[in-house]
Amino acid sequence: MPKVSSVIVPYAAYLRVYEPLAAFPEPERGHWARYARRPDRPSYQEELRRSLAGLAPTPPVAVPVHESDDAFVVETDGVVCVCPWRTRLRGWQALGDLAEEYPLPVLDALLPPVVRDQATRDYERWLAEHPDARPWIRTSTWQVPINWFVLFDDDEREYGKGSAGEVPVLRYRTPMVQARRRVARGLRALRDAVDESLLIDGLMDVGRWLEEFHPRSLVELDYGGLVHALPAGALEDDHSAADVGEGIAALRRGDEEGAGEAYGRLVKRWRAVRDLRSAN
Repeated sequence: MPKVSSVIVPYAAYLRVYEPLAAFPEPERGHWARYARRPDRPSYQEELRRSLAGLAPTPPVAVPVHESDDAFVVETDGVVCVCPWRTRLRGWQALGDLAEEYPLPVLDALLPPVVRDQATRDYERWLAEHPDARPWIRTSTWQVPINWFVLFDDDEREYGKGSAGEVPVLRYRTPMVQARRRVARGLRALRDAVDESLLIDGLMDVGRWLEEFHPRSLVELDYGGLVHALPAGALEDDHSAADVGEGIAALRRGDEEGAGEAYGRLVKRWRAVRDLRSAN
């Protein structure tokens, strides 16, 4: 497969759900079964390259014209699980968030209003015919939301330094049943400690999303391009899921000081990454 660009687009992390083939109806199940046997499956970097290439023409292509038929594939305990890209759907949804990310003059320069308006109309028509559509992938730029870490345990952390010329990898994977259980436990601890918070709202949103998938799915948190924003030593020492787990355990014990210390470590670590966003 030819590469659209040799540029690796960084600074995005991903929360993915891999569903077993049994979760998909035919003929989609057959497509994914054949796809899983392909030796040339593209990486997440290839998806980013394709999206970046769409912004190069004039006018730019804000959202792919056709939905992607690619997916990420893993095999666990002999069960093949796939995470469809659904790049077009995710592109439509991301357009709705751009107004909060950029000032209007900057947004108009990046994507002219006529392009955004057309994409919005296309999405509304499509959504009317697919009201239950949901993506298998969530994306976050310049940070990993704290509520994502609630789903994982430090024992599920996978870190690979990468050899010469290779990008390091930091990710977590857990069975869906564990992720849902941790969401429930985390919500109980947070609600007992505080009346309301953005963390509670975010965790409820993630929990509702997870309920949409097969119970034998696999949930993955991939640092993706954020590994470029963290020095090698900091990346190797990053145990954010352990900090979140320690903070929630402290809340359950009524140990506000311990919870504050764990939260402080998280804030310090991720503030250094977010500050890079506005650096020259």
